[in-house]
Amino acid sequence: MTNAESSAAVEIQSLTKRFGNFIAIDNLSLRVDVGEIFGLLGPNGSGKTTTLNIVSGLSKPSSGTVRVLGYDVTRDTRKVRGALGVVPQETALYEELSAWDNLVFHAELYDVPRSGRDARIAAMLDLVQLSDRRNGRVSAFSGGMRRRLALARALLHDPALLYLDEPTLGVDVQSRRAIWDYILDQKHRGKTVLITTNYLEEASVLCDRLAIIDHGRLVALDTPATLKRRYGDVVLDLSTDPPPTPALLQQLAAIAWVTGVQVNGSALRLTIAGDDHAVGHVVNFVTQNAELRTINQREPNLDEVFLSLTGRALRD
Repeated sequence: MTNAESSAAVEIQSLTKRFGNFIAIDNLSLRVDVGEIFGLLGPNGSGKTTTLNIVSGLSKPSSGTVRVLGYDVTRDTRKVRGALGVVPQETALYEELSAWDNLVFHAELYDVPRSGRDARIAAMLDLVQLSDRRNGRVSAFSGGMRRRLALARALLHDPALLYLDEPTLGVDVQSRRAIWDYILDQKHRGKTVLITTNYLEEASVLCDRLAIIDHGRLVALDTPATLKRRYGDVVLDLSTDPPPTPALLQQLAAIAWVTGVQVNGSALRLTIAGDDHAVGHVVNFVTQNAELRTINQREPNLDEVFLSLTGRALRD
C-alpha cells in the first residue's frame, strides 16, 4: 500500500510489544482517520507512550503492523518521520539559541527548501504569536511561550500528521486556549492530530474520538459524548421536604442502578448507572417518599468515565 492509497492516517493491527517477560502492548488494534483529532488516553504504565514510540519509529513492534499515512513504520521509518510533526512532553528546545535560530536548525533537519525557508519561519512565528520575540533567547521564555514555539517547530515542515504529547502541560489558561485554537486550526486545514493528555477536559474539547488503553489493551474507543453516555454515571442533585431519612437513604442505596448516595441536610446527591428509564425510576421512588423541591441532572464527565474504566488505584 502506498501513501496515496491509504485512507487512514494511522493503522495499528494486532500490535504487541514485549520487554522480556513484560507485555507493554497486548494485541492492540485501532485506526486514526485522516483529518481527525484523535486522543490516546491511559494511566501511567498503560502502554500509550510505548505505542506512540512505535508510531513515531522510535521503537519496533514485537509483532503486528503499524502504518502511518500508508507507510510501514519498520520499513519506511525515514518517510514516517518526515511526515510527522512532534511536540514532545519535554519541549527539547535549544535554550541558548533564539526562537528564530531554533526554527532554522529544525528547517535544516527536515530539508525545508531554503528558497522559502525564511518566509515559512516568519509565518510560523506569526501563527503562535512570537514574532516580536523572534530574536529572544528561549531560556528567557515562559512555559507557555516554549510550548507555542515547540508547536511552531512541529508545524514548520508542514507535516500531514501532528503528534502532541501533553500539549498544554504547565502552561497558563491563556496559552492553553491559544494552543487549543492552533490545534483546531490544523484540523480545519485537513491535517490529522494525535494527542495524549492527562487533562480530560482538553480531550473532550479537542478530540473527535478517544481511545482509552490500560495494561496495554484497548478498553474503550468512541467519541467523547458516546463514552460519557455509555460508561459514565448520571448525577442527580435533589432537595426534599422533609430531609431524606436514614431509611430512605438505605432504600435508595439498595436500588440496582444507584451507584452512590450522598446527603447534606435536605440536599441529596445520587449517582445512577443507567439510561433515562433508570433515572426516572429513581426520581419516582424519591417522590413517593418525600416532597421533591428541586432537581438538577448532570451528565457524566470524562474524568468519571476514565476512572470507571481504569480504576482509582494510583499508578507509578
